[in-house]
Amino acid sequence: MFFKLISMKKIFISILVLTSIQSFSQKFENLAPTPPMGWNSWNTFQTNISEDLVKGIADSMVSSGMKDAGYTYLVLDDGWMAMQRDSITGNLVPDPIKFPHGMKALVDYVHSKGLKFGLYNCAGTKTCAGYPGTRGYEYQDARFYASLGIDYLKFDWCYTDSINAQEAYGTMGKALVTAKQPIIFSLCEWGTHKPWLWAAKDGQLWRTTNDIGACFQGEFDTSSGWKPNCVMTCVDQNEPLRKYAGPNHWNDPDMLEVGNGMSVAEDRTHFSLWCMMASPLIAGNDIRKMTAATRQILTNKQAISINQDALGIQGWRYASKDSVDTWFKPLSNGDWAVCFVNRSRQPQKISFDWNNENVQDNISLQQLNAGTIQYKIVDVWAGKNNETTNKTFHADIPSHDVVMLKLMKQ
Repeated sequence: MFFKLISMKKIFISILVLTSIQSFSQKFENLAPTPPMGWNSWNTFQTNISEDLVKGIADSMVSSGMKDAGYTYLVLDDGWMAMQRDSITGNLVPDPIKFPHGMKALVDYVHSKGLKFGLYNCAGTKTCAGYPGTRGYEYQDARFYASLGIDYLKFDWCYTDSINAQEAYGTMGKALVTAKQPIIFSLCEWGTHKPWLWAAKDGQLWRTTNDIGACFQGEFDTSSGWKPNCVMTCVDQNEPLRKYAGPNHWNDPDMLEVGNGMSVAEDRTHFSLWCMMASPLIAGNDIRKMTAATRQILTNKQAISINQDALGIQGWRYASKDSVDTWFKPLSNGDWAVCFVNRSRQPQKISFDWNNENVQDNISLQQLNAGTIQYKIVDVWAGKNNETTNKTFHADIPSHDVVMLKLMKQ
């Protein structure tokens, strides 16, 4: 009897320890072992959103092949709320005109399509579009999201004067865990306070750049005076941060602008680099009306397999010469991804001798051994796979275009 009591006491203590660990956890574990994939309303629709739009997007994510390609999350950005909280409960209120059947019914509709649902709010007193923010309501809002059954929260950084970023995002992260609904936490802090140094305990991804715009490189002016980053600016800011990324904690250089006005070549390069950088793939186009070319880019299986590789290693710029950047990314099973990016306005010729290049990743300690191991070369965009690394690779790359390869061990 004495030993039975001792054993029961040990079991009880173990339960207390496990419960304590969970209660102090800053985030739910293993929600994003690979970069999240989905769609967000902001890039195309801003606050012009509605119940019918969301249902149409959900239907199109299924019918277009986006869902089958891995795009899981449908995220409703700023503008879904009424301008005031409920006067009695203090809860957020979905805009009754935009969402006449309420938010729970819409979440259930999206879930019925085999998709997951996300919402937006802000760490400040207001959202960027002026709707009610979360400051001072973190735990209440987390309970509200849990009651809706959402799966993803994008948390922005407007109206945050005198607010400490680490404290604000840490509080929201704890609130989500306390609400007991597994929700991916996307920190949209724009990289201002270097979230890559502290946010891995709070969420699954964090912004590393200013907002993106549908432009390839240079500056993009809008009528409002807002100047978003072009694609290559986001790339250049995100690339040096690769050591901070990995399974369940990803660098996020912002959403995709594929299909939003750049050329097909620029869209292809944009998507390729997001795949090489193991970035979240959050589409931002109107997928109900996308062209065949846009669909082919967003659903390319080989490119997505590079992004979703289980090792979760962010690729890096290996070399830059004559306006052509060469990127490498180690993959599972000893495979590699390679990407040649033509940043210039003129076509460029490239030659790459696999045997004479010492490709060593000093972070993951992976090494491309093309001198001793022969790899089959799969051209991700052309679909060719009739070459190997036993001879020098040659290619002509059009302006702002890319050649993306997957090297597979023979």
